[in-house]
Amino acid sequence: MRTKTPTTMDAGPSAPALTRGELVTLSNELRIACMRISRRVRFESDPELAPHQFSALIRLETTPRTNSELAEIEKVSAPSMKRTTQSLVDLGLVARADDPTDGRQVILSLTAEGRKAVRRIRRHRDEWMLARFENLSEDELQLLRRAGAVLAKVAGE
Repeated sequence: MRTKTPTTMDAGPSAPALTRGELVTLSNELRIACMRISRRVRFESDPELAPHQFSALIRLETTPRTNSELAEIEKVSAPSMKRTTQSLVDLGLVARADDPTDGRQVILSLTAEGRKAVRRIRRHRDEWMLARFENLSEDELQLLRRAGAVLAKVAGE
């Protein structure tokens, strides 16, 4: 007979606790599903910019940063980030300015066109997701609403 270890992840007072093995399976299935959705949203929703370019853009949305800061946030090498930001400068989405306190550094910020691109790409990504919801039942949509809250909690947001 399997023993069940109680978890805080049960669906309600009458739901049985999941075993460790069941939790491992659930963890794997959800991780893979989240990764697939994330990848498809990034690559299929909008061909305007590569995912790494969009990621750099949104890091500049709230505050100007240096290439080094962006590289650290994005977990890439400084030369790689410099190539990415240079392509965004060339597209007119990012502006460069000399750092007033360190002449060796360049401060990067979004241009008006960069802000428009961020809004446009986010809208396309939302539309991509909305199109997938069209074939879902009301029960499935309500389940996704509840799951979204739980997944946000799991992600620590």
